[in-house]
Amino acid sequence: MSKPVFIGIAGGSASGKTSFAQALARGLPEDGFVLVEQDAYYRPLAHLTVEERSLVNFDHPDAFDWPLLREQLGALLHGKAIHAPVYNYSIHDRSGMRPIRSAPLVVLEGILAFHDPELRGLMDIKVFVDTPSDLRLMRRILRDTLERGRELDSVLAQYETIVRPMHEEFCEPTRNHADVIVPRGAHNRVAFDMVHARLMAILAAQGHTPR
Repeated sequence: MSKPVFIGIAGGSASGKTSFAQALARGLPEDGFVLVEQDAYYRPLAHLTVEERSLVNFDHPDAFDWPLLREQLGALLHGKAIHAPVYNYSIHDRSGMRPIRSAPLVVLEGILAFHDPELRGLMDIKVFVDTPSDLRLMRRILRDTLERGRELDSVLAQYETIVRPMHEEFCEPTRNHADVIVPRGAHNRVAFDMVHARLMAILAAQGHTPR
């Protein structure tokens, strides 16, 4: 296999990064695309109680296990399979491991996908999903209350004290590193089709065919 092409997809919390990445995957050959979620690489917190874990600032760069993320992405980019952490949002900690094979297209998706200079320097394509803050907040409220069982007051307090200031300090500045800025995420069909066509061309050049 030729050296995998490394794609980063960044953007604010609830901007549509995961939806954009998953939409790309659905239109590509099954063996041509592997998605790595940065959220899986939060530092292990088994030494803390569940209550203490809920107070951790998960939007700060220090919340991530950068050495492990670099090591495992490096392995994927050398064609090797890995066992990636599985993150459980209900307990704010890892809950196991899962195998991930390498593929011609290796995608890292996360709020701080462009934060680390070493990883950023390895990326061949950098996509920033740019969604207005009010829409991101609405999506976050729906996701955290319906899918993660959180109370509205807790979601709003976390957004005001942690999510918004961390986004402005650490996530938004990485927008300047993007090769492609995508307003509205996967709903932006023009931008989506442009990125998708580029990835299809890369796979075609390597002998892969569409699904």
